[in-house]
Amino acid sequence: MLTIQSLSKQFINGIWKDGASRKHLTNINPYNGEILSTIAMATTKDIDHAYQASFEAQKEWEKVNAYKKRAILEKAVTYIENHEEEITELIINELGATRLKAAFEIGLVKNIIKESATFPLRMEGKILPSIEDQKENRLYRIPVGVVGVISPFNFPFFLSMKSVAPALGAGNGVVLKPHEETPVMGGTLIAKIFEEAGLPAGLLNVVVTDIHEIGDAFIEHPIPRIISFTGSTKVGSHIGQVAMKNFKKPILELGGNSAFIVMEDADIDYAVITATFSRFTHSGQICMSANRILVHEDVYDEFTEKYKQKVSSLKVGDPRDLETVIGPVVNERQAGNLGLLIEESITQGASIILQGAIESNLMEPTIIGNVTPEMTIAQEELFGPVVCVMSFKNKQEAIDIANDTRFGLSGAIHTANVETGVEMAKKIHTGMIHINDITIHDEPIVAFGGEGQSGIGRLNGQWSLDEFTTMKWISVSYGQRQFPY
Repeated sequence: MLTIQSLSKQFINGIWKDGASRKHLTNINPYNGEILSTIAMATTKDIDHAYQASFEAQKEWEKVNAYKKRAILEKAVTYIENHEEEITELIINELGATRLKAAFEIGLVKNIIKESATFPLRMEGKILPSIEDQKENRLYRIPVGVVGVISPFNFPFFLSMKSVAPALGAGNGVVLKPHEETPVMGGTLIAKIFEEAGLPAGLLNVVVTDIHEIGDAFIEHPIPRIISFTGSTKVGSHIGQVAMKNFKKPILELGGNSAFIVMEDADIDYAVITATFSRFTHSGQICMSANRILVHEDVYDEFTEKYKQKVSSLKVGDPRDLETVIGPVVNERQAGNLGLLIEESITQGASIILQGAIESNLMEPTIIGNVTPEMTIAQEELFGPVVCVMSFKNKQEAIDIANDTRFGLSGAIHTANVETGVEMAKKIHTGMIHINDITIHDEPIVAFGGEGQSGIGRLNGQWSLDEFTTMKWISVSYGQRQFPY
């Protein structure tokens, strides 16, 4: 049986073990404060052992028949399907997530593994002509070697697997460091899944660490060639700089400040529903969540009134309750920071459309109106059930407001004229944007990534295959060249 307690170990070289640190991580249920488990943390020596194990195992994994690799990844999906209810319980307990969110995340995980299972059969190369006679140029797609993955707390199961599964499918070894708030869902559960699927020992390692003890050792270690990080822009900037300094490729999926635009000809009732889902799913703790709702002045009053009614109906509380939509945010610090942002917005001239109470890390939804682009709350990523509503006069002003941010991840435009929406979308500096839909999208074969301070690189489908492999040029001469000396 899968339990948080049974998964509260390091997984290094195929062995479940305690970390060598004297420090212990206490894993706490964010809703009720229950202590779920304690984990002896990993040290820099543990990290070194993990990377060394992955390095050695990858040499053999690269030789494994492509169809056998595919079969192992497919078995991982089967294992998840056979333990879906247990995994759902783990998500609810460790993340304070609702059952709806758990189902959503598990579905994403299964899809990305299924896509990654095709990678071993897609490691094709090319033979290209040469400017020289009797010569050919061969391009081989090969694994990079070992990939270091650092994952966040909000969708840890999926956002870990989003790098882990494609990296393994492309023939690499992986060392995974989950966020300290979600060591099981972001780390050790994934190790268990692949262990049961038959992945060779040592290929995938999971280290649960204290960043204050290890510093940048996970990034600076000489073995990994790629560091894939999902998390905040501030931390991502540091990781990217350290990786580049050590000549490693960073893949960075960072924060967002998505704009949800409602044009004057939009279906208002549908826009209200999609705006609600775009903001308050998993208590607003999604990088693609709609932080800013931009509404044309002609429909501003109608939209805000209906939006307030819809959001007011969302049940807040125990994530185990099937009717609960909004559970806790990750911790009291996050709730407190959001409370301060709300207070600051009021001093800057915003008004409260819907005021939500804050108790510990449980926050009722808050809607803030009369927000202008220069306000702090309009510029920061709001990782919680708080949203800004802003008015605009015309298409160009909506585009300008949407672009008035250092982020560029996702967005949405609602309009009766699809082509108008597409033309607007082309002018908004984001990696992704959706017409007449929600801001929260991730599909296994479509390029995912951001612009600006929302990240570097693209994942999913062919883009993940490209990110986690490299092209090697081998030329072959069948004759003898003539030289000038």
